Amino acid sequence: MSDAQAGGEEDRFQVRVTSDSHFAWLRTRLAVERTMMAYMRTAVALIGFGFTIFQFLERVQASPGRAAHFPRAAWYLGLALIFCGVMAAVVSLFEYRRLITYLRSGPFGAIAATSSVQMKTPLYVITGVLALIGVFAFFAVLLSYE
Repeated sequence: MSDAQAGGEEDRFQVRVTSDSHFAWLRTRLAVERTMMAYMRTAVALIGFGFTIFQFLERVQASPGRAAHFPRAAWYLGLALIFCGVMAAVVSLFEYRRLITYLRSGPFGAIAATSSVQMKTPLYVITGVLALIGVFAFFAVLLSYE
């Protein structure tokens, strides 16, 4: 049984260098960008909710006449949400990088137009800044517990 019959990686599909193929590649590339931005929205929401929930519940517990059943619950919840947000940003960055490398490699190189104009994206910088903000928020919450 040859590789072609066994469904080898090289002949799993055939890439034709046409304008249709190039535009399909561009649509796929932009879909990867949209997915990355969805990950970023999720990460921002998790970090923001984690920090806000911690601050809100700390203030509610500090008000007179309130006896907290679980005094560290706000701290744990805030840390968990912020940590999940930072991890979502970091994991999405690695996934984005893997997909972009795949789209530029192998048989897709011909339709990707990698030798001419490259599509530049600010996603690496945005993700890095978001991760730093998340790490700062994580340590602000972590170190604020008395």
